[in-house]
Amino acid sequence: QVQLVESGGGSVQAGDSLRLSCAASGRTFSIHHMGWFRQAPGKEREFVAAVYWSGGMTYYADSVKGRFTISRDNAKNTVYLQMNSLKPEDTAVYYCAAERGTSWVPPQEKVYYDYWGQGTQVTVSS
Repeated sequence: QVQLVESGGGSVQAGDSLRLSCAASGRTFSIHHMGWFRQAPGKEREFVAAVYWSGGMTYYADSVKGRFTISRDNAKNTVYLQMNSLKPEDTAVYYCAAERGTSWVPPQEKVYYDYWGQGTQVTVSS
């Protein structure tokens, strides 16, 4: 089992920045990818960013590329999402997720993720 705890959400103005954190505990050695997803009211949960836990390769949704940065600290078992130039359309509940597959899977696909955090609200006002 892997437990995930997010923190760092809040309410900001358009153009501001926020950094989300996700601390993993438990069987973290089994993690392949860590990802961030978000869900706005009435919408599907969508991919935001992911990082390959061992190699550091990163992936981004087109909507956040150039504004958001995902990073990891393996020593702390923590993944971060630095969000800059926030827009009102970034408003959503942000979820951290961990994937522990034994073979390569597309990190953008939420169906492959095995563990999810409780979510943290990000609200961006214009």
